[in-house]
Amino acid sequence: MKLYNVRKKSSAISCAGVMEKVEILRSTLRWANNLERPEIQKLLNQCNTLRDEVMQLSHKERFIEASAQRQPEKSESEAQRRQALLERSFVFEGVFGENPKLLAALEIAEKAAPTDLPVLIDGESGTGKELMAKVIHANGSRADMPLISVNCGAIPDSLLESELFGHKKGAFTGASSDRKGKFESAHQGTIFLDEIGELPLQSQVKLLRVLQSNEIQRVGSDQALEVDARVVAATNKNLRQLSQQGAFREDLFYRLSVIQVTVPPLRERKDELPLLVDYFCTEAAERLNRTPLTFSKSLEAYLRNYEYPGNIRELRNIIYRLSCLADATADIVHLPEEIRPSAAATKQLAFMTDTDSGSLADIKKSASDQAEKQYLESGLREVNGKVIELARRIDMNRSHLQTLLKKHGLNSKDFRKSVTLP
Repeated sequence: MKLYNVRKKSSAISCAGVMEKVEILRSTLRWANNLERPEIQKLLNQCNTLRDEVMQLSHKERFIEASAQRQPEKSESEAQRRQALLERSFVFEGVFGENPKLLAALEIAEKAAPTDLPVLIDGESGTGKELMAKVIHANGSRADMPLISVNCGAIPDSLLESELFGHKKGAFTGASSDRKGKFESAHQGTIFLDEIGELPLQSQVKLLRVLQSNEIQRVGSDQALEVDARVVAATNKNLRQLSQQGAFREDLFYRLSVIQVTVPPLRERKDELPLLVDYFCTEAAERLNRTPLTFSKSLEAYLRNYEYPGNIRELRNIIYRLSCLADATADIVHLPEEIRPSAAATKQLAFMTDTDSGSLADIKKSASDQAEKQYLESGLREVNGKVIELARRIDMNRSHLQTLLKKHGLNSKDFRKSVTLP
C-alpha cells in the first residue's frame, strides 16, 4: 500500500490526518451492512496493520519534531530554554522555573498553540491542567476569542447533551427557552473539556460525531449548526488503557490526542518549590490584605520534604491557610492537622534545620550521630537496658558499646522497665 510511505514523505501533521482517516474508516466499517463479513474483516485487518505501524512512530517524531520551529540543543541549559520561552513572548499565567519536565511540556504547548489540532493534557489531579489549557489558548491565533471550560465529570448525564450542544424551547421539562450550548459559545474560540475520562460512552459517541463533522444539533432540534471550536481536553486517567478496557472509545481517544501534553506532578519538580511558595505567598498577601508571610526553619524543612499528593493545588491551599492563620511567622502548628508531623518528626525537623548552616561534612556527621543515637536507644528499649544482650544482638564488643553509650550520654539504667511486685 502506498500509505506505508507516509512517514518518509509527509509531515507530522499529515500523519495525524492519516490516523484520523483510519479511525473513521474503522468506525464506519464496524457498522457496514452491505459488505460480507470476510470482506469487512479483511479491511479491518489492513487498517489495524497500518495503524500499528503509524503508532510505532514516537510521539515526538509524529507530532513535535516535524512541526517544531526549533528544538533546544543538547548542550542548552534549562535556564537558557526558559529564557528563550520568555523572549518569544510566551504567555503564561503564573510562574515557572527551570524544571526540564515542565519546560518540555511548555515547549510542546507553545508549538501546538498556533495550530487548530486537538490537544490532550494529562497529569495527576491538581498539577495545573486547566492552566496549561489557558496557555495553549493564550498563545494561539484564537486568543482574542472565548475560552469555554466544561467539567465533564460535574454535569449529570441527563443534562450533559443539553450543556454541550444546547436545547430548543420545550425540548424537555424545564426548557423554557432556547439555550446555546458550550460548543456554540466557543465558536471561533477554544472549548476545554476537563475530566474527559468521566464522559459517559453514549455522550462520547455524540462528541465524536461533532469532532468529525464540526456540526451540532441542539436537543429537540433537527437543524444542524456549524461550529468552529478548537478542542483541548484534559484527564487524570489513562485513556489509552481505558479504551483497551472498553470504557473509553478508541476512535475518540485518537481524535483527541493528536498532540499530547503531560504535566509533571509537583514531587517531580521540587526544584520549583521556592519560586511557587514565594508566588503564592505574594498572591495570598494581596488577597488577604496583609504583609507576605515568613516561615520558621522547621516549617521550611517540612515544605521542602512533603510529597504533595494534591500537587500545585494543595500547595496553594496550604499557603493560603498559613497566610490566614499565622501572624508574622508561620510554623508547623499552622499546618492542616491531617498532614501535620508528629512531635518526634517535628523534633527531627528542628534537628535538620540546626545543621543547615554547617558544611556538608558537618551535616553528614551530625546526621550520622543522630541516627546512631536513635539506633542505640531503640536497642536498649528492646533488651530492657541490658548492655550485654544488646552487644550480643548487634555483634559488637561490649567495651566499644559502652564507649558509644557514653558518647551519646545514654545510661542503660534509664531503659530498664520497673517490675511491679504482685
